[in-house]
Amino acid sequence: MIGVFDSGFGGLAVLREFLQLLPDYDYLYLGDNARIPYGTRSDEVVLRFTHQAVDFLFQQGCSLIILACHTASAKALRRIQQQYLPLHYPDRRVLGVVIPTVEAALELTASGRIGVIATEGTVVSNSFKIELQKINPDVRVFQQACPLLVPIIESGEQDWEGTDLILTKYLTPLRAAAVDTLILGCTHYSILKPKVQALMGPGVQTICSGQVSAGKLADYLRRHPEIDSRLGRGGSRHYLTTDLTPRFAQLASLFMGQPIQAEIVQL
Repeated sequence: MIGVFDSGFGGLAVLREFLQLLPDYDYLYLGDNARIPYGTRSDEVVLRFTHQAVDFLFQQGCSLIILACHTASAKALRRIQQQYLPLHYPDRRVLGVVIPTVEAALELTASGRIGVIATEGTVVSNSFKIELQKINPDVRVFQQACPLLVPIIESGEQDWEGTDLILTKYLTPLRAAAVDTLILGCTHYSILKPKVQALMGPGVQTICSGQVSAGKLADYLRRHPEIDSRLGRGGSRHYLTTDLTPRFAQLASLFMGQPIQAEIVQL
């Protein structure tokens, strides 16, 4: 199976894009809803939680895992790829969503002024800035931490009038910086993309990691037949969560676009 991991519900929006572009594969989704959010946690805690999730998904039979969580991609992916996999799972792969999103932003920007909205943890890690300037040192990166957005979305208040005021506060510095491309650096933010786009205006292109990562995953599988050949193509979908609250069905349907049935597990 292809494993898709997120700290909560947001990765379902990424999985949704995978299912549209690559529907034949078998997928196993894991959301660590019991320990969300990851964005305010330390690097070591995020690494430990991500290790546990990766181990669990490999034990369930996944050959390839996508870290749909931007915080996990920023704080844990590199060490998992460089230190953990060679020792424990040398024939399996873990990929993230930061690099595909960075590559898309650099392809789209005309002015070289790129904005990033993300959780506090992702902004503090400077992961997007580092990766953007690694490819193009001349690009200017303007980041904005948005600590209130995930709680708003998790509580189902994305249509609350206060959400527009909060978004306006967060986006005003980026509009002042005249960015022409904006990265939505948290999977949850895809729910707010229409509002963000309206506030930023038609001259700014907004990028969500889901659609970008789906295209990059398809390309990766074409370039790595040794991984692709090990993936099942029965079209199965299984959904796991570490906490099954009464609001799970509502929020999962919001991100996935349809109702899902999930099983609760312990990492």
